[in-house]
Amino acid sequence: MAKPAKRAIAKKLPAKKIVAKKVVKAVVKKPAIKGPSAAQNDRFTLYGFASSGPTYTAALMLSLCKHPFSYIHVNLREGAHKQPDYLVKNRYGQVPALRDGQMVTVQSAAILLYLADTLDKFTTKVPVEKQRVREWLFWQWDKLSVPVFRLRARNKGLRQFGDEVRIMYDTEAKAALAVLEQELTKSEWVVGKKPTVADVGIYGVLRYAGEASIELGHYPHVVAWKKKFEELPGFATPEQLLPMESRLT
Repeated sequence: MAKPAKRAIAKKLPAKKIVAKKVVKAVVKKPAIKGPSAAQNDRFTLYGFASSGPTYTAALMLSLCKHPFSYIHVNLREGAHKQPDYLVKNRYGQVPALRDGQMVTVQSAAILLYLADTLDKFTTKVPVEKQRVREWLFWQWDKLSVPVFRLRARNKGLRQFGDEVRIMYDTEAKAALAVLEQELTKSEWVVGKKPTVADVGIYGVLRYAGEASIELGHYPHVVAWKKKFEELPGFATPEQLLPMESRLT
């Protein structure tokens, strides 16, 4: 008798699990274009007076460096520069003064050198040129600033002296301009091939030559240099930089 055929037992195989692989795309974040941070905006505070040439020099340097700054108006006419709260900042009772964090720097030439070193702008890495920049800044205050600012003050009625003294200052200013004219026949800028704080400091004085009744037309190289300086990015006039009231960033 024939044996019955074995029934094939179909094993149910477990279905293969299809695991969907997640494709993770790397998201590359584009670097945000950063403007001045709040800390940068709050970094510098300049104390000064709107019609002060030295204050303008310091403000001009900050503007040329494209660095924001707060401005505190020190009313010289009311003697604010001789008050104890200001003398703590500037022992000489003068303007300008520049606060950078906890540090306060005074005297405009010193402020220019401090900003040049701190911001690495309008400076030079060449030791010989660096020394010449300092020399020109000291020369500027010794030979150019005194006659120009004294004559300007006389014209504004802030100083009184006779014609003999006026002629003396006028002669000194012309002698200084002759030295600068000669230097600018040899180079494009006062020191080297690019503007430095020597140019900033000297321009900050010559900006007021007209108010001192000093004619620059006799010095063509000085006139050409002055025009080129005024074309630098960040350049601004005293009226644009120095209001008659305080301004915070």
